[in-house]
Amino acid sequence: METQNQINYNRIAEAIEYIKTNFKSQPNLDEVAEKVHVSPTHFQRMFTEWAGTSPKKFLQFISVEYAKKILKEEQATLFDTAFETGLSSTSRLHDLFVNIEGMTPAEYKNGGKNLKINYSFAESPFGNLIVASTSKGICYMAFEDNEETAFQNLKAKFPNAKFQRKLDLMQQNALFIFQNNWSKLNEIKLHLKGTDFQLKVWESLLKIPIGGLSTYGKLAEQIGNPNASRAVGTAIGNNPVAYLIPCHRVIQSTGSFGSYMWGNTRKTAIIGWEAAKNQ
Repeated sequence: METQNQINYNRIAEAIEYIKTNFKSQPNLDEVAEKVHVSPTHFQRMFTEWAGTSPKKFLQFISVEYAKKILKEEQATLFDTAFETGLSSTSRLHDLFVNIEGMTPAEYKNGGKNLKINYSFAESPFGNLIVASTSKGICYMAFEDNEETAFQNLKAKFPNAKFQRKLDLMQQNALFIFQNNWSKLNEIKLHLKGTDFQLKVWESLLKIPIGGLSTYGKLAEQIGNPNASRAVGTAIGNNPVAYLIPCHRVIQSTGSFGSYMWGNTRKTAIIGWEAAKNQ
């Protein structure tokens, strides 16, 4: 049975998809509310509670013009000043505290043999998710409504690991990020299974501050391989930790938000939500 949070997010996702498709005509409140089958007053209240801003303002955040504006403003200094920019407000600190530790070659090759992985399910502003951790850090997080499917996807990442359904402190600290609680973020660690190139790309993603956007080409330049845009895209597509490693902040050079492994509408929702929170 769906929770009220799920029902609300599904309505918001439907509204965002409509706004994204029709933003050029600037649909008004009544029009969007009608599409999700609620009254304008109720939709305004529900949307504002979720996004922290009005539907009208959110429409501005997710337009192509917003994306192009951000890219133009950040083009020269996005990566050079990422850490300084991150420190400019409390809400942008989280990227600076997420540290990546790669798994050992043995752990990488043998599918997580001898690893003990705790996992649990949680709600977020963008739908349900699964989060998993080893003794060293978060190893997996993904948006998924179906718990059995979510667990099977986790097992596919670590076929030889031992699993226990358990919410541990490491997971709790990571989940605080969705609640604007930043007090435990310095305790977030990631324990990831990836090649050296993938780890390098994922580390570069952590330097993109909330409210900032980048492109595949810029990331390739950042890691010192400007001709590797396609390989960077592949590495981003293999990101095992949703949201904490912010692959949703990478868009196409045209300003189009592009694809996202956990759904294009969800990516649009996250970008708009972060832009709203960062005002």
